[in-house]
Amino acid sequence: MGVITDKLGADLKQQKDIHTFLENNKDKLLDMNLPKYLDELLAQKNLTKSDVIKKSGLPVTYAYKIFSGQKHTARNRILALAIAMQLSIDETNHLLNYAEHSSLYPRNPWDTIIMYALQRHLSVIETNILLTDAKASPLLE
Repeated sequence: MGVITDKLGADLKQQKDIHTFLENNKDKLLDMNLPKYLDELLAQKNLTKSDVIKKSGLPVTYAYKIFSGQKHTARNRILALAIAMQLSIDETNHLLNYAEHSSLYPRNPWDTIIMYALQRHLSVIETNILLTDAKASPLLE
């Protein structure tokens, strides 16, 4: 977590009125959702939707609906996009958050394999091989 996030968390603990907190900190709170964050990541990493979708292994129409916010999707499909975009673990956890899914948890063996794949910029296929070798369910079937 960044300094601003840590300070916000500490300030929130001390706050007696949520409305005051929100008003006093509106310039520090994010106005972000899944499509906005995906677009931001594409721009930051100089990627195109079509390249990411190809690398993700997701059906094209389905993936475009995720990018546009029309489709709420399973956690493993969000992770396929994260791997295709070669996101960091922090970026992936933010992506999962905006998709309303739990963050990667290093004590969960399946999540650990995903984290390993992200750190080493493995492909979705390579990640599926690791998961299968570990007798875990694949990222995409």
